[in-house]
Parts: sequence; structure tokens; C-alpha cells
Amino acid sequence: MSAIIIKSPALTIKAGKRAFARIRQQGLQPADVGILPGAAGGPKALGIQGLDLALFGDWLPRVPRERSLIGASIGSWRFASACLPDAAAGIRRLGELYTSQRYAKGVSMAEVSHSCSLMLEHLLGDDAASILTNAHYRLNIIVVKSHGLLQHDHRGALCLGLSSVIGNNLLGRARLGKHFERIILHDARQAPPLEALSDFPSRCLELDGENLRQALLASGSIPMVMQGVRDIPGVGPGTYRDGGLLDYHLDLPYSGDDIVLYPHFTDKVIPGWFDKGMPWRRGDEGRLQDVLLLAPSRDYLAGLPHGKLPDRRDFSRYLGDDSGRERYWRTAMSESRRLGDEFLELVESGRLGEQLQAL
Repeated sequence: MSAIIIKSPALTIKAGKRAFARIRQQGLQPADVGILPGAAGGPKALGIQGLDLALFGDWLPRVPRERSLIGASIGSWRFASACLPDAAAGIRRLGELYTSQRYAKGVSMAEVSHSCSLMLEHLLGDDAASILTNAHYRLNIIVVKSHGLLQHDHRGALCLGLSSVIGNNLLGRARLGKHFERIILHDARQAPPLEALSDFPSRCLELDGENLRQALLASGSIPMVMQGVRDIPGVGPGTYRDGGLLDYHLDLPYSGDDIVLYPHFTDKVIPGWFDKGMPWRRGDEGRLQDVLLLAPSRDYLAGLPHGKLPDRRDFSRYLGDDSGRERYWRTAMSESRRLGDEFLELVESGRLGEQLQAL
């Protein structure tokens, strides 16, 4: 992927304290990167596709090594795509499959779940086993086990359960442990790249051929939009849902000394999905000290249709005009090549450190 001339910066680049000092002093090489987080965010992933293509299709393969990929919701789907035999083809396939979804007004949770299950089958095809044998990447998928009324898919029960979650989250994020258990399903060859998890009840369990698809589907199963996934093999009985409910932007205690390279939709780290409207809830500086975050700049976003990345509200915005939405999303994917090109130009020229801001 060749660099292009860019009139205004397409990327906002932020770094945690230790990553900031290291990159300013030494620059950034592919060998420095050992962990990549992938946030929940639905169609926003399409808006940074070009960054994923630059990283997984070009830059990281220059220095192959073992790397942990840890994702929630669409983040886990992005990384599963990157673990397929042809990473770039997998990433592009995910973008096309996601863009091609079409939903009528009043679509049911069951219909959305069925559509996403089919999308997952088309994405993985006969290559699912290769995700768990990839020579260089170790996939980690975050889901939550739901408690109480959140175990059910009846809209009335779910509404009551979610109201309780919102109230408890206002009182304190730790209270979400009453409603959810964090489950990290990981490549059997390596444990998740995290220090001990003490914020919520958590379990780390192994991925295998029996539970990979269900784990991916559960990780993106948003309450009120999709049905929960029940009784994942190797995890146990229960209802499993979107990992972003607890870990929206992956504010996690990353372990080791490697750079945690974070291709993200925004320049902020919001701990949980229910914290979106709470600006005082932001990522912990200590946990994020090795993070290098890459996100679209405000100038870049201003130049996109509607001045933003694709999001789930576009299904309503373009209701009855699926072809219009698809054109918009494909434009966003095409434009996102600027993000990847700019990153490659900055690392190859040694100027990345000049662009750093504190995270």
C-alpha cells in the first residue's frame, strides 16, 4: 500500500505514558507490537477498514511474531477476519458482507441473529480452523454471561433488566458484576495478555472448533437487537451476549512490555457500553500506559458523508434506501485507505513520534 499526499492529517495518534516515551525515543517498528485490541462499535469498523488493511495486510507481516488480538463485538469479528489465510481478503470480505445486510422495518431479534449467523458462515467458510492454527496471531474473544432478567429475549423482561443495569451503572461501574460475568475465550496456545482481572467476575476459557462460531456470534449479540446465544460449548449453560456491554473500548490491564497497538474508531477510551453518556468515565492511565491509539481525526471525519463514520443508526436513516446506505458505507471504506496510508508514511519516515498526543 503506497503512501499518498494528504492535505490535512487523517489520523489522531495518542499514546499512554510509557508508549509515548518509548516511541519518541526509538520510533515504532512492527517487532514492538505484541497486542492489538479491537473495540465494540458495529459498522464503525467499516470506517477504519483501510487502517486494518495497512496493519494486517502490510506492516505487521513485515516482522512476523506471536501477537495477541483481543476483541469485543465487531472487534472480535475484525480480528477473526485477520486470522484467516489471507488477512486482507478476510477484512475486505467482512466489510462487504456487513454492508450488504438489509433489514425491513420492524425486523425481529431472531431475524437479525439469523442474518448475522449467515454472515458469519460466509465470512469463515471452510477456513474457520485456520483461525485457531494461525502461525502468528492468537485470538481472544470477549463475551458476557447474562444474569437475572437479561437471560431472556422477551422484550419486556429485557427492558426491565437493562433499566436495572443502567441504574446500577450510575451508582458505580463495579455494580455491573451483579448483571454480567466476563468470559474471555482464547486461543488454546496462549492465555489472554492480561494481568489478573478483579473488576468483575471473569473466566478465561479455551477456544476450539466447537465454540468458535458461537463465541463470535455471542460477542456481537446486542440486547434488544439480537437474541442471546445459549449454552456455548465449553463455557456452560447460560445466555451470552455482546462483550462490549462490559468492555466497550477494552480498558483492560494489559500485561508485558510490548506496544499495545490500538486501531480505534475514536480518540477516547470508554470503559463500558453503558458509560457512553458519562464523560467522567474514561480509561485508566495505568492500564493504558503501553497503548498506542490510532483514530480518525476530526478533519478526516468532517470530510465524510454525514461528517461521521458509519453506525447502526444508518439502518434507520436509510430505511427504504438500502442502496443509498450501501453507497455511503462503501465510500467510507474507500476513504479509509487514507488512514492506512498515513500510518505507513509516518512509520516509514520516522515521523510518527512527532504526531503523538498524550492518551
